[in-house]
Amino acid sequence: MIRVFAGLGALVLLLFAASLLIGPAGLPVSDSIDALFRGEGEAITLVMREIRLPRALLAVMVGASLGLSGAALQGYLRNPLAEPGLIGVSGSAALGAVLAIQSGLAAAFALALPLAALGGAVGAVVLILLLAGPRGSALTLILAGIAISALAGACTSLVLNLSPNPFAASEIVFWLLGSLADRSMQHVGLVAPFMAAGAVALLSLGRGLDALTLGEDAAAALGIDLARLRLMLILGVAATVGAATAVAGSIGFVGLVAPHILRRAVGAKPSRVLPASALGGAAMVLAADIAVRLIAPERDLKLGVLIALVGAPFFLRLILTQRREM
Repeated sequence: MIRVFAGLGALVLLLFAASLLIGPAGLPVSDSIDALFRGEGEAITLVMREIRLPRALLAVMVGASLGLSGAALQGYLRNPLAEPGLIGVSGSAALGAVLAIQSGLAAAFALALPLAALGGAVGAVVLILLLAGPRGSALTLILAGIAISALAGACTSLVLNLSPNPFAASEIVFWLLGSLADRSMQHVGLVAPFMAAGAVALLSLGRGLDALTLGEDAAAALGIDLARLRLMLILGVAATVGAATAVAGSIGFVGLVAPHILRRAVGAKPSRVLPASALGGAAMVLAADIAVRLIAPERDLKLGVLIALVGAPFFLRLILTQRREM
């Protein structure tokens, strides 16, 4: 078990270093390190500290947030097909960002887009709590999330359909594809508190999710407050996924695939799957972000597109493997 976590941690560190040192500028490794830590060379320092460093940090933060939230939802719903977009937070955050782009706020104020996306995520949480109620079942939570996600998707499509500005529509489409390019330390500072608070909330649910594997009645008999666990889950997922969507756009499959890959390696215990999925998600997004720079740097291949192209076939393979085992 310790070896698995040590290996995941080492992989994340290796990919983080590669993300800092790999890019279209083709900077020498020694010069890049000196610029990052000592500030030597004005142009290289700008590239390392203002372009590559925030991009690498956000890749870790976004991947860890998506992987952790996916594992938490799968543990709570006891459904391996659950993923972060299930409760509608990512769709609502995307709608907030789309409205900021369409209204021109994103062009007038640099942080208007992520702030609007976070506002959309907060709105989704309020709607979920109103629709599902304080003591609603898991099924009620799923139905409320599907309804909110469908409504947010429809509103996003409506904005695109009625957009009189083709440039704004094009920007919306490209943003929805997901990317970490052109992000700054301001974006890191904006979403870091939300991701940290959400991660703490989700990691604290380990004992309750372990008890839920025996069923809700058994978990309640063991002293688990199911209403509190559900509230912490909603708030934690909303904070992590909403913040991730705010800075990276819509990125799928990370929260779905990462727990699947690592569940057997850590013994399928939810309290262990949570941190493992966070590390696995960070590694996935880091690797994908490095790949988009190497595959087609001149065409600006989007991060969400590449992850979907790789994640969908991998997930289909997992399904076929489970069918053969059954």
